[in-house]
Amino acid sequence: MMKMRCWGAALLVPIVVACGTDEVEEEESLQTWTVISGDMRLTAEATGNVEPIRAVEVTSKASGEVTRLYVDVGNEVEPGALLAEVDPRDVRNAFDQSQADLQVAQARAEISQAQLTRSEELLESGVISDQEHESRALDFANSRASVVRAETNFELAQLRLDDVIIRAPLAGTILEKNVEEGQVIQSASQNVSGGTTLVIMADLKFMQVRTLVDETDMGDIRAGMPATVTVEAYPQERFMGIVEKIEPQALVQQNVTMFPVIVQLDNDSGLLRPGMNAEVEIELAQESGVLLVPNNAVVTPEDVQPASVVLGLDTATIDTSNLFAGLGDGRGRPTADQTSAREGGRSGGRQGGATRGTGGGRGGAAFDSMRALMASGISQDSALVLLPEIANLFSGRRGGGGGGRGGFSGQGAVEQVGQAEPGEGTSGQQRETSRAVVFVVAADGTTIEPRGVIIGLNDFDFTEVVSGLEEGDLLAIIGAADLRASRDEARNRGRPDFGGGRGGFR
Repeated sequence: MMKMRCWGAALLVPIVVACGTDEVEEEESLQTWTVISGDMRLTAEATGNVEPIRAVEVTSKASGEVTRLYVDVGNEVEPGALLAEVDPRDVRNAFDQSQADLQVAQARAEISQAQLTRSEELLESGVISDQEHESRALDFANSRASVVRAETNFELAQLRLDDVIIRAPLAGTILEKNVEEGQVIQSASQNVSGGTTLVIMADLKFMQVRTLVDETDMGDIRAGMPATVTVEAYPQERFMGIVEKIEPQALVQQNVTMFPVIVQLDNDSGLLRPGMNAEVEIELAQESGVLLVPNNAVVTPEDVQPASVVLGLDTATIDTSNLFAGLGDGRGRPTADQTSAREGGRSGGRQGGATRGTGGGRGGAAFDSMRALMASGISQDSALVLLPEIANLFSGRRGGGGGGRGGFSGQGAVEQVGQAEPGEGTSGQQRETSRAVVFVVAADGTTIEPRGVIIGLNDFDFTEVVSGLEEGDLLAIIGAADLRASRDEARNRGRPDFGGGRGGFR
């Protein structure tokens, strides 16, 4: 879930605007907003569980009865610390037997060596035949092989004797104890099921939170981003972490596509425990000292006419051709002649936010023609019918990637005019800017005029204005429902008399 925060204060000031006809004079209350300076912080929030980075199941290579258990849940141990002992009688007997077999094999090898030496002397004297000498040599070779076999069995028996003493493979804390003294366990090396787990242990100095993040937020999250974690046990504590990785395989929960995100934490304080419920806040962007306006004071360039109707302005006197003259992208760079259209928004998170467009340099003249038609009250669908040469291009631009920044709630598409260089703002993310329009209330409280602005970050409530306004400017608030009704009315009024659906003539 995406969450944005901004700080600042302002008041919605009602202004009485006199509107009337020859017969009836009404008074309507116009809500306004004074542009303020504040801070805006964009975060992605999710929940998850605290877990150790590496948890180890300790099993025994030896089978038998657990005679001693030296640890309990919660004990901290060092590498090689004694954890448990298994009844050693069977393996000790096998060890003693293998040791005896080795001694016998070594004795036989010594006797065979002496016999072979005498046989060589007798062969030189001609006392024995070659066949008898060869038999002595074969006996000596067999005795040497018996020694090797006995040494191997002895080493295996010694390893099995060592296996009855279970030691800690690493430094950590005992999380679970699954056996008690007197319990018979199965060998992990001789059992297909993996044997009996004695204890589960982990190093709790470094922890992680595995959380699921909505796919609409994935385009803004990168490994290495700072994150803040809070747990219910310590609501006042904020644990700092870093996004370790984003797992590639998505998970679908209740028809919502999520991606596992791993946030690594430093737990030197020892407060975090495995299994704690955690709330993760990943910082995506942060701006300080920026101009803030409410979302319902901002409209797209295409909605200037419907918004003017809502405010009771004379649309015939409004000139939208030079609204953005001299604005650039808000950072001293010229605006590109061909701007990419952006539509859509964050599904399930915010209403109608902008999405990244593609192909920003194609069909500029055709788009200007379409904007002119839409400004005259013709709907976008009808404009596409009248201008079929750009229908495919426009539909292609609609397919841009989701999750863009700079959109605002309920206001449709905006034009992308620039991106910040890496390093502007926080997190080193490229920051988009977009064109939009606000309605400025003059000092007399009655004159209202549209003004083009460049907007940046956006949350559920506020939009950052990069250029085009100054702190203290008074803006008119436009109700989303009224704007939608005015837009629909203009669309219905300008729709050509076509039948049979979109693109078909009666």
